[in-house]
Amino acid sequence: MIRVFAEQVIKPIAIEQDEKEEFPVLLAKQMGDAGLFGITLPREYGGQGLDYLSYIIAIEEIARVDSSPAATVAAHNSLGIAPIYTFGTEDQRLKYLPGLCTGEKLWAFGLTEANAGSDAKGVETAAKQEGEKWIINGSKIFITNSASAIASGITLQSITDVKNGEKELSVILVERDTPGYSATPIKGKLMWRAVDNGKLNFENCEVPAASLLGKRGEGMKIMLSTLDSGRLSIAAMGLGLAQGAFEMALDYAQKRKQFGKHLFEFQAISFKLAEMATKIELARNTLYHACRLRDAGLPFAKQAAISKLYCSEIAKEVSDESLQIHGAYGFLRENHIERFYRDQRLLQIGEGTSEILKMVISRNIIQP
Repeated sequence: MIRVFAEQVIKPIAIEQDEKEEFPVLLAKQMGDAGLFGITLPREYGGQGLDYLSYIIAIEEIARVDSSPAATVAAHNSLGIAPIYTFGTEDQRLKYLPGLCTGEKLWAFGLTEANAGSDAKGVETAAKQEGEKWIINGSKIFITNSASAIASGITLQSITDVKNGEKELSVILVERDTPGYSATPIKGKLMWRAVDNGKLNFENCEVPAASLLGKRGEGMKIMLSTLDSGRLSIAAMGLGLAQGAFEMALDYAQKRKQFGKHLFEFQAISFKLAEMATKIELARNTLYHACRLRDAGLPFAKQAAISKLYCSEIAKEVSDESLQIHGAYGFLRENHIERFYRDQRLLQIGEGTSEILKMVISRNIIQP
């Protein structure tokens, strides 16, 4: 169903949305109607009640056609909805989740700042508790689903205390219409040009004390848990992008002729295609295995890191080889591979850089 939706609804507008650098609000609503938001949530909260592997396959199918809407769905489900469901109170779940499953509202997760990203403890945004409210000051940048007309709020990582030089980090739910909350869309991007990425500022934002998500001081725990699952969705984007790039290369190699032969008849090209297919198969097996571990309630952090690292790297390799097979035609905006070649570049950075992931993996395999 999602493949048909991606081919019939997303693909026809992909190049135009990329060129205009516009976030497609209508498409978000259509994706909500298709059940793409809240896929893994129980039905009582407005979700589809499916497993995580089903969600990952949906992301894969969208990214096979266009990474921008795939990023919107991935960020909203993994970073927006998931922490509220996993760590929220029943009141918080009932207040936010049903409206976030329709495509009429999006929710963001706020970690990255000018001096915080890979260094999660570099956060400088602060929340001070005064009686029954939090007063928030600071800024966030490169936040997905944060600045469009339907961006409705953010799960904000903030400093809530400093003890003996150590930051106490907590997570607070902040609604978009809170006075002092401002959001500016980020334009001029190399990739994901139809994704709503924003720069946010918080100036004396007052929210109720009940807006705290989870327990005070659990910010790192919530963030790391959220990122473990989020990495699977970015891996799915890499896998889907690689699959789409491979299919484009295969199609072009069967149509293009040089020296009186189709490109695929040359061993140099057929070997490229064979290597691409092998990498994609291994990536899919690795990612699906990690998802099955998660669905079974087993430890999956190492496998999530491996999947995200490998899928993002093969997305780079496969899109590069696909562009090579297309030759000069691959540089034209009218060909989807040009966009794929740009879009893949963020996958080695978002949700943990490849370098950070290697650190995560090494910590899991090297026993003290």
